[in-house]
Amino acid sequence: MIVVQNLSKSFPLSKGQRKELNIEAKSITAVDKVSFSCQPGRICSLLGPNGAGKTTTLRMISTILEPSEGNIEVAGHSIADEPSKVREKIGFLTGSTGLYTRLTPNELIRYFGDLYRVPHKIFNERKNALYDLLDMHDFSKKRIGQLSTGMRQKVSIVRTMIHDPEVVIFDEPTSGLDVITAESIISLIRQCKQDGKTVIFSSHIMSEVDLLCDDLLIMHQGQLKFKDTMDNFRQQMQTTNLTEEFIRIIKA
Repeated sequence: MIVVQNLSKSFPLSKGQRKELNIEAKSITAVDKVSFSCQPGRICSLLGPNGAGKTTTLRMISTILEPSEGNIEVAGHSIADEPSKVREKIGFLTGSTGLYTRLTPNELIRYFGDLYRVPHKIFNERKNALYDLLDMHDFSKKRIGQLSTGMRQKVSIVRTMIHDPEVVIFDEPTSGLDVITAESIISLIRQCKQDGKTVIFSSHIMSEVDLLCDDLLIMHQGQLKFKDTMDNFRQQMQTTNLTEEFIRIIKA
């Protein structure tokens, strides 16, 4: 479970940045007093245009960034008081792989399995199940530097999931990927839901959100503009399709 309460994040601006942005303020607020929760066994989507604050929010949940204000609990642990416990409970996948290119997928996944102290037998079972799901066996012994973007993203998925996290965070995971790889990620998100995990994923692609999510958060300029179930979003629509309704909400 994820519980976010009154979350804010501001970044200081240099003199050059203020001049470039044509503003006098010495800081900029990326996330502004945001509160929501994500439940186990449900998929929560964080939807918004580029620059809405989605990635900043997810990075605070995953302990990469510290909030300026507010509190976050992940699987019962506060990110402020128990950040190491939070990291044990989460898997965080972004569109930027950041992998060690000299290693093979097998070597990299083994390294992260050891970091999380996954027992050898359980490690092999999880790795093989994920390799089967993502069709990775054929390139598991090749150097990562020789792999395509889609193959690297699959390696990132296994790295994210090898310790069987309770909470899974996907930050625009299908961005720039081919259809087959994107479908693999969508299948994984569905599997996480079936396994009772807490899932939150960000996107600006309405079709993905429509396909996957149970609970919808719409974010714009650092603030939540909508917070409810996907079913209620559809029932409350004032336009003819989901994309038009999304645009209507963020422009309101």
